[in-house]
Formats: sequence, C-alpha cells, structure tokens
Amino acid sequence: MPEKIVLAYSGGLDTSVAAHWLRVERGYEVHCLTVDLGALGDVEGARRRSTEAGAASIDVVDAREDFLRYFVFPALQANVIYEGRYPLATALGRPLIAKLLVDKARAIGATAVAHGCTGKGNDQVRLDVGVQTLAPDLAIVGTTREHSISRDEALTYAAKHGISVRQTLASPYSTDENLWGRSVEAGVLEDPWLAPPEDVFEWTKPLDQTPAKPVVVEIRFEQGIPVALDGEPLGPVALVERLNALGGEHGIGRIDMIENRLVGIKSREIYESPAAVILLEAHQILEQLTLTKQQVRFKDRVGQEYADLVYNGLWFTSHHRDLAQYVTSTQRHVTGDVKLRLWHGTIMVQGRRAEKSLYSQQLATYNKEGDLFDQSHAQGFIKLHGLQAQIQAHRQMLTEPGDLLRLASPE
Repeated sequence: MPEKIVLAYSGGLDTSVAAHWLRVERGYEVHCLTVDLGALGDVEGARRRSTEAGAASIDVVDAREDFLRYFVFPALQANVIYEGRYPLATALGRPLIAKLLVDKARAIGATAVAHGCTGKGNDQVRLDVGVQTLAPDLAIVGTTREHSISRDEALTYAAKHGISVRQTLASPYSTDENLWGRSVEAGVLEDPWLAPPEDVFEWTKPLDQTPAKPVVVEIRFEQGIPVALDGEPLGPVALVERLNALGGEHGIGRIDMIENRLVGIKSREIYESPAAVILLEAHQILEQLTLTKQQVRFKDRVGQEYADLVYNGLWFTSHHRDLAQYVTSTQRHVTGDVKLRLWHGTIMVQGRRAEKSLYSQQLATYNKEGDLFDQSHAQGFIKLHGLQAQIQAHRQMLTEPGDLLRLASPE
C-alpha cells in the first residue's frame, strides 16, 4: 500500500506535472488540495488535470472568508507593504495553505505533503516553515526543486503525459492569484529593461482605456477593518471583490518592481492589487486622523517588521503574535469613513472623518472666531523647546567669534 501525500495543487503547470511525478517517480498515492483564496478560475479544468496526472483525489476548499478575515485584514491594520510597494498578496496566502495541508494530511493519514514551488522562490520557504512548525512529523517534498525541471521542460513533460495546461511556450508567464492580488513573473518579464506587455495584465485597464470621468468611493472602517462601501455594509469577500473591479476599471493597482527575495536574489515582479492599494491608502489616511504622531511613527516601524516577517514565512511565531497584539491595540479608535477619488490610475483623498478623531478644527483654525488656541503660550514653549540646543551651543560649540558659521557644517 503506497504512502499518501497531500499536494498543494493550483491546477497550473508546475503542480500538474508534480502530481504525475509524485505518483510515477516517487510512488505516492497523491491527494490534491486546491485552496480557493479568490480568483481561482478554472476549477473544473483543475479537476480534469489532476485526473490526467493520476491523482487519487482532489479537494477544493473555499477559504476566501478565512483568508481575508484572519490573514489579510490583520495585515491591513498593520499597513503591511514589502519594500514600500508589494501588498504581500501571495505571501499572506501561504500560511493558510500550510495549515490546510496539515489538516488534510491528518484527516487522510498522509505521511507527507508536497508543493510545486521552485528552489529560487520565497513560497517554498513559507510553506516548508509553516508545515514543519505545525506538524514536524510530516515529510515535505518540494517537487520542482527536487525534480529540477525548467518551465520549458515542464511543458514538454505535460504534453508527453497527456496533461493539459494553460501555459504555452509563447506565453510562459507564471501567475498566482487571490483576492488580495495577482502576481506575474517569468518570460519576457525577466528583462527589467523591457516594459511589461499588456497581455500580462488581467485585472487592470491601461490608462488610455480608463473612464473619462473619475469615481468617488466612500469606505467605512471599524477598528481598522473595512466593513462598508458607499454606506452599504458588505462582508469581506464582497467588499474586496467590488474594490478590485472598481479599482481595476480605473487602472489602479499595477506594480512593477525589482524585489529582494529571501533566498538572496533580485526578481522582477508584476503585481495587480487594486483593492489592496485602495484599502491601504484609505486605512493610512484614517490613521492620520485617529492616531498620535508617536503612534503613527512607531507603527510604521512595526509595519515594516511585520511585512518582513510575512514575506519571510514566519507567520506561526511568537514574534508575529506579539506584533499583532500591538497592532490590534492601535486600532481600537480607527473607526470612521474615508472618501477617495479614483481616476486614471490615481487615488486622491476627498474627505475623512472619525468618531474619535484627534483633529480639532477649533485648534487648527486661523479664523479668530471659534479659535481655542492661545497663541501667547507659543513664546514660552519655543524657549523651553530650544533650551537644550542653546545651552550646548554656547558651552560646547561656540568658543570663537567665527564659530557661528560652523554650526551648519558637519565637520
């Protein structure tokens, strides 16, 4: 009786080849697990390809709600963006897939799990670390890195064994999609000097095809979580899907970056993340209204640490839990509305309001009527604020008449 293995199965080229290889070359009884994190696409095609590859079963799990509620929205509260640009769509999905792989393995008595990640990518790290943290007894087979097969060779292998795939030699892009974003790599994109061809993009319109008139959208947040659009309460999946469609229609969410991978190489990545880009912008705008200067600045540092942690596959760690506790605490008053204009690939704030806003018009106004700020206090404040600099300058830095000219010099 062959040992059972659970394969993280996307239904694409790499994992379809992997299912066949695991059965024929490694002797496993292969059980495919397809996790729907949104934008899954051709489910019936995935089922057909798993059968063509000889898998014993395929299980399709709808994890969209859990993905957004327990992975994406906590990251949104933290304003998680890797290297200033990437909203971490693919990275946020991997710990959930790892958890579901373990669940499936336990349910059927499997001794191993497998994935089709390459040895050059980050996803192998995220899945391996997630699985070995949750279930160290399970063996992990990285089919692509162990099989050492190129994409051209994988296409040839699939054709030889009667496995239908979507990729072709003319269009060899590797893609990954979920509700939070779509990633594209490989093919002509590997030359960073070349502009990405338009056929790379599926979710976002080119700017010359976007509507002539802008659209204004109002987003409601409760404790840092988006809950409504234009006054209509929406669940997580419906809300993100609507913003993806709206943002994509207006050309918002295209990202072209050179990314520093965990394994030490630079990679040219194309992302489409309309909803993520819009919600991250709106959330930060609302935080500017509801958090103190010190909270915003320290939270920026926490957000960068959080982003690195997610990118590096360390979701199931105490460090993550500690960061998440801080972020959650900061969100208790981040409740309010943000109004944005979407137009020709740009996002412009049109208004913001919050029940516990720290903004006071009576203090900020320059009109005499209603002004609560006592300007007579400013002189004393300035003297105390500059006292330290004054004492140091006169006792340590100003020893000769010409020293005043040297204060602005670093020498």
